[in-house]
Order: sequence, then C-alpha cells, then structure tokens
Amino acid sequence: MQDDMPFEIIDGDTTRGLVLLADHATNKLPPEYGSLGLPASAFERHIAYDIGIEKLTQRLAQRLGVPAVMSRFSRLLIDPNRGEDDPTLIMKISDGAIISGNHPITPEESDARLNRFHRPYHRAVSQTIARVGEESGKAPLVISLHSYTPAWKGVPRSWHAAVLWDGDPRAVHPLIQALQAPGDVMIGNNEPYDGALRGDTMYRHCMETGLAHALLEVRQDLISDDDGVAAWEARLAPILEEINARAELHVVKRYPSRTGDYAFGNQLQGDNDEQT
Repeated sequence: MQDDMPFEIIDGDTTRGLVLLADHATNKLPPEYGSLGLPASAFERHIAYDIGIEKLTQRLAQRLGVPAVMSRFSRLLIDPNRGEDDPTLIMKISDGAIISGNHPITPEESDARLNRFHRPYHRAVSQTIARVGEESGKAPLVISLHSYTPAWKGVPRSWHAAVLWDGDPRAVHPLIQALQAPGDVMIGNNEPYDGALRGDTMYRHCMETGLAHALLEVRQDLISDDDGVAAWEARLAPILEEINARAELHVVKRYPSRTGDYAFGNQLQGDNDEQT
C-alpha cells in the first residue's frame, strides 16, 4: 500500500460473500496539512479516529479470510462516514477541540478533500462490494466496524458494544442475539446513538442498494491494547461466521429508511428478490 493512498484494501476470499469496513481506522494526516492547528495529543483521542478498530479489522479479516476496506486518513480532515452535504463532513469543533485548520475553509479546499480522500475511499468500498458480489454470486453482507468512548460528557457508557442500524433488521437482530447470548456483556441496540444517518456509509452502500448490513461499535477501552483486540476478535469471529452463513442475508431487499425517502425513489423490493 502506498503511504499517500486514502484507503487500504485487505485481500480475502471474495466467494465468502462478506465485506468488512473501517471508516475511521487511522489518525493520519498528509504532511502538508500539519496538525490542522491541533496539539499532538488530539490525535490520540476519539476525535481523530476510532481507537482499536484498525487492528480489530485487520485481525478479523485475516481470521475470517474476507476482504476489508479501511480509510487511511483522520476523520478530522474529512469524515468518510458522512454524506457529502452533511454539515459535520469537515468538523470545525469536535468534543471541545477547535480545529483551526478547518475554519475558515474555502469551497475549493472542501472539494479538494472530497476528491483526494472521501470519494476515492467510497469508490474503493463500492468496487470491493461489487467484486465480492460478482465472485460470490450473491449479495454481500457488509459489516462496518467502529468504536466509541467509554464516557460522554462525564456520563459513563455501560454498553460493552453496540449495533447501530436504520431500517434493515436482517443482520442486526441475529448479531445482537449472538452477542448477548453468553450473558457477560451489555449490548446496545441503537445506543449510545442512533444508526440512522442519511448519506453515511451504511446508508450509501447498503440501505440504498438493499444489502444486509450492520454497524458494530465496540467500546474503546475494551480494544485499546493487543489483549483487548484479541479478546474481541475471538468473540466476534465465530459470530460473524455464523451470521454470514445465513442465506437470507445474501438477498437484495430494500427497506424504508427512517431518514426519509431515497433520493432516487422509494420503491421497495419484496421478500422474493433474486440473489445478485
């Protein structure tokens, strides 16, 4: 992988029909952006990336033998998990940190970041999903991996992990049930925040296209070191293996979004759609 690439693709067995994504895998910035006016300590915080997710994604992709796509730039530069018209696409303030390198920002610079980072990442996601669909002969299951802070504004978050989603429950319900089954962790269902976000990665690549999917968040303190990553790799791998084996998750079916009608119409597909 080239150092200046805005994404990394981990190769895997495309015939498995599973794709892993990591929108906020790293805290990297190209040298010409300096530190965006922030202290070095800001890049060790959640405002810069999803702590622990790069290693967890790498290990799960390797263990499951499936492809993954990871971003290679900090969300402080531009957030790949936001639509292009989202006001939080390029943040000016994040959890109390003023990002002077993002304000003021010209339309030309916004477009430059879209063209250099955001759009190439999403093209890589689209192309990987398409390749998996073609080579597996079925609609891919997409799992997006994220992490969240153990507390927010002084309030502890008791959930060990969470599954976020919009209107498609197909992968969500079995994933939550499997995570809860051992009885040793608390799993959030659209907690600590809601998974319905118009234009985000899951909306764009799965809700609009009818692919079964889920966004899985793990609390950052649980995967902040190698032991924690290994423990969650061991917990998640057999669950994702079992869910991916379900034929009903490899059928195209569009569900209504809680964010409103789709831009190209809201015709929804039925239960007997052919596999793609």
